[in-house]
Amino acid sequence: MKKTLFLSLMFLLTLGASAQKSNEIGLFLGGSYYTGELNPNGHLNTFTRPAAGVVFRHNFNMRLAMAANAFFGSVEGIDARSSSFQIQQRNLSFRSRMYELGARFEFNFLEYRIGNDKYDFTPFMFLGIAAFNMNPRASIGGDWVALQPLKTEGQSKGYLRTQVSIPFGAGFRLNLAKRIGLVADWGLRKTFTDYIDDVSTVYASPATLGSPIAIALADRSLNADNVSNVGKQRGNPRAKDWYSFIGLTLTFQLNDKPVKCAGYDY
Repeated sequence: MKKTLFLSLMFLLTLGASAQKSNEIGLFLGGSYYTGELNPNGHLNTFTRPAAGVVFRHNFNMRLAMAANAFFGSVEGIDARSSSFQIQQRNLSFRSRMYELGARFEFNFLEYRIGNDKYDFTPFMFLGIAAFNMNPRASIGGDWVALQPLKTEGQSKGYLRTQVSIPFGAGFRLNLAKRIGLVADWGLRKTFTDYIDDVSTVYASPATLGSPIAIALADRSLNADNVSNVGKQRGNPRAKDWYSFIGLTLTFQLNDKPVKCAGYDY
């Protein structure tokens, strides 16, 4: 199986070396959101926030490309807006800025080339790897406080704010002019952390928390004054958090360098 995948990749790269190559740079505008304990089922809902970024793409040929991106957005979740009474009672909320640097392989289902009327659109899919930085914060007394240093679940060691994710998704590419194209795509990010929202395990004992503000932000449940929640479930550590970017990228072709190859249409 591994040998087959390796040979397939080598074939694609060899084809790319013999076909027309081009580079593009683009401006991305769209939205970002997350799914996790404070937004368990919400895709493209009221928690979606504006996002922007830049993209550089190298087209190996009319089917295969590799893109690098730098994206900026924000995510948030608010228990009070949930339709579940139990989640409303937990009463947690957060927001976080998200910075991402990523690279991905893209496969066009149809042959595509900017500025060519014969190959002027295609759906595509992509898979890559990215590094992202998060900083979950919560509001208390009118101030937004960073949660990671507070260790609100009594962790002995704080989680890392910079993590790795696996972007994957699909989109559509369309020619607008001779050297201008438009890309619409939706990408999900699988992560390996459950702390984008600072919620994962159980309520910690106030004795293990280091400050009054940590105690206040660790348990904001509506029954906190009457019933102890220590040891009760605060989140679900078996389900990692996800985040997504969706939007449009206006791309500009930087060059067009054909390398002649027998049997290939230019």
